[in-house]
Amino acid sequence: MVVAAAAAFSPVLIGDAYAFKLFGITIFGKDEDEAQQVPDPVRYNVDLKADTADPDLKEALQNSSRLLSDQKLPVSGDLGVVVKARDDRERLIAALYEKARYGGVVTITIDGKNIDELPPNPTFDRSGPVPVTVDIKPGPIFKVREVQFGGDAANHNPADYDLAPGAQAGSLAIIKAGDKIVEQLKSEGRPFAKLTERKVVADHRSDTVDIVLAAEGGPVAPIGDVGVTGEKTVKPGFIQRYSRLDKGEAYSPEALKKAGERLRALGVFSSVTIHEGDALAPDGTLPMTIEVSEGKQRYFGVGAQYSTTDGFGVQGYWGHRNLFGEAETLRIEGSVSRLGETTDVGSLDYSAGILFTKPGAFFPAATLKAGIVAKTENPDAYNATLVTASLGLSYELTDRDTVSASGEVSWERDDDAFGTNDYLTFTLPLQYDRDARDDKFNPTEGYRATFSAKPGYEIFNATPYAAFQGSISGYLPFGAEDGMVLAGKVAAGVLIGGGGIENIPATQRFFAGGGGSVRGYSFQEISPYNDNGDPTGGRSYVTGSLEARIKITDTIGIVPFIDVGTVSDSTFPGFSDIRAGAGAGIRYATPFGPLRLDFAMPLNKYEGGTDYGIYAGIGQSF
Repeated sequence: MVVAAAAAFSPVLIGDAYAFKLFGITIFGKDEDEAQQVPDPVRYNVDLKADTADPDLKEALQNSSRLLSDQKLPVSGDLGVVVKARDDRERLIAALYEKARYGGVVTITIDGKNIDELPPNPTFDRSGPVPVTVDIKPGPIFKVREVQFGGDAANHNPADYDLAPGAQAGSLAIIKAGDKIVEQLKSEGRPFAKLTERKVVADHRSDTVDIVLAAEGGPVAPIGDVGVTGEKTVKPGFIQRYSRLDKGEAYSPEALKKAGERLRALGVFSSVTIHEGDALAPDGTLPMTIEVSEGKQRYFGVGAQYSTTDGFGVQGYWGHRNLFGEAETLRIEGSVSRLGETTDVGSLDYSAGILFTKPGAFFPAATLKAGIVAKTENPDAYNATLVTASLGLSYELTDRDTVSASGEVSWERDDDAFGTNDYLTFTLPLQYDRDARDDKFNPTEGYRATFSAKPGYEIFNATPYAAFQGSISGYLPFGAEDGMVLAGKVAAGVLIGGGGIENIPATQRFFAGGGGSVRGYSFQEISPYNDNGDPTGGRSYVTGSLEARIKITDTIGIVPFIDVGTVSDSTFPGFSDIRAGAGAGIRYATPFGPLRLDFAMPLNKYEGGTDYGIYAGIGQSF
């Protein structure tokens, strides 16, 4: 079982209210604002009646009603009930329009009186909650009859905007069509594109709608001078260069969006806003300003985990996000684990490291990384002590494609199936990564593919070798609002050269099992074994996973899954000993990705091996 906890959670007591927050999210109880008393509190009850058999429409109306969602909270004074009711009527009419119900009628009464007939300062009987009735007559669904595009949008096809004749004429679809027209014109390098007309005429006799949308593209203008404001310690020249908004480059909303995301990802800014100029410069370019607000530069944190197989573990880290003025990061971290699993202090897992990262090194799209890490690892397969120093560079070829190369020198002492051995290795890891997922923490569509090559040389035994690995994961959504996502992953690797497997450090051989590969087995339990029953690690492996990520509510989901894998002592994977694990998990959605808890059992366990595994983390398993 693995359970992770961070120092960012705490119970909060406020007056008579009690709240528990995890990572800033209220899990239960009331927030401070909700617990505060409003002046002259008045409580009410709501009876919402929607005359429709359409479950989607009924749900949309219920979700739009603030009277309904807030009815446990008091309002201020009798007039507060009226104000909330009038606001609710506007929201409910807008919800009807979104569903193409332009003939809908919303009638709200308070204490039996229509809100349009109440005096300016009404008074209600407060001996109990004030009764509020919301009566909704949705009316028929209106269809598109005729669509006219004008101006620079005249040659656009309405069918490409979900506005073909006969389609439902929902207001949201019409608004999105206008926004899409403007976005497409801007993507042509026209920064001042705008909608000049949006007219919707509903015919209640035929239940149809006529739509007129017209747009003006304006001049084509490239990016001009880019200024920076709000910076304090980060150099403005670095901010402009790293944004990759270069003078003379073609203007596009996508380029501005990517520039903002790029700067936010540095972690040194609490906010980033890119302002476009109101007019073109004399040279015909569009000036811009990047407005930033710097966050805290120094940070620290602690964490803990628990595993039924590995015991307790704690870790801590300290970091600086802007060491020399160009968002360079320095991070010092350490951890100890297997506490409670063993009473031998020498059998605990330790790790300590110093990591340095410099974004925009040599080129705006390049990142320099350097580090030195010392650790001990004591899984069932081996005991290893190692120190590794690395220096590398990654380069963003495109928004989706990244290549990286580095050099690593590592000293390692292993105690495993082959006895106690020392190794000194030099390796050159190379990797290509294509990430086409729609979300890194909770993907619902797209794919990710990686390929790595790691040629190396073991100096003590004068042994050359090389490891090659590849993986691909894909995501396929089904149902309304991606109610179910089918996710799959396949990974494989091969290790060549090196003579006997004992000439290669244990940490560079292949194993499988655990939360990152085949759940239900303990970490690195899947391996070739020698005649004494000791795991040796392998030269090749293949693993695969299949998950069905099913939404139960907006925040809770269940995930049945199955994982399979095999590790072989030959350079070509053998499939005579395939291990499989199956189970199910729970997901709880948060703004930073789902919280994950999985339970799995091995379908063909090793003799005396693990019976089950429980795994927790943030983000999907892959």
